[in-house]
Amino acid sequence: MMQIATITDISNLVRARRKELALTQADAAGLCGVGVRFWSELENGKESLHIGKVLTVLSRLGIALRAEY
Repeated sequence: MMQIATITDISNLVRARRKELALTQADAAGLCGVGVRFWSELENGKESLHIGKVLTVLSRLGIALRAEY
């Protein structure tokens, strides 16, 4: 399990999972129903991305998020 504290943590996780699945950015974007530009911005840590799309990407890549307080 990995602690997520920043958008960079999410970006690194998404990039690592994409590579683990041997997908190009274009292939991964298509699989997740987002555009290539969105995918690139996600992997580059853009902070103003639509959270709903980010959650969709994580789900389709098989990444589960858990919250604790």
